[in-house]
Amino acid sequence: MPGAPRISLPVAVVMGRKIVAGAGWRVPSWRAVGVVSGEHVPGSESRGVPVHSGGEEDHLLWGGLRLELYRDAADSYWVNLTGRQPSLFVLCADDEQGGVVPRLVTADQNEACSGIEGDERVFAVPIPPEIYQQLEKFVVEHNVPQLRRKRKRENWSAQPD
Repeated sequence: MPGAPRISLPVAVVMGRKIVAGAGWRVPSWRAVGVVSGEHVPGSESRGVPVHSGGEEDHLLWGGLRLELYRDAADSYWVNLTGRQPSLFVLCADDEQGGVVPRLVTADQNEACSGIEGDERVFAVPIPPEIYQQLEKFVVEHNVPQLRRKRKRENWSAQPD
């Protein structure tokens, strides 16, 4: 995103890892469980720290991330908030061991689509209430809806006089 962010919130991502097994093979299956925010969110020293083990799925915490909101993307945030499932998008890169590493959290659907086109794994999670309120306030302050006008078509079949 061009320009400096107007708001930058510290966030951490909780990723779920489940091992899927078949005849002679085992692979990890990943999903984003959720995003947490607040002043006590762990920093970058908490990357891949187990927070829940046992059962079918392990949960790992990835701290040190930021949700940055830009004025240029306020329209995309508005579309996200007014959609059927307002979401945050977690963009992840693959690591050498078959795992994923969350590298970016965004509320911009266009940025999430760019991540998919760039071969990143993108997971959608519900927006936590404390982030939803700040995102909504940001959109109200910075989104300037554009009046959509129909263009007038030219009569191209008319003969010049």
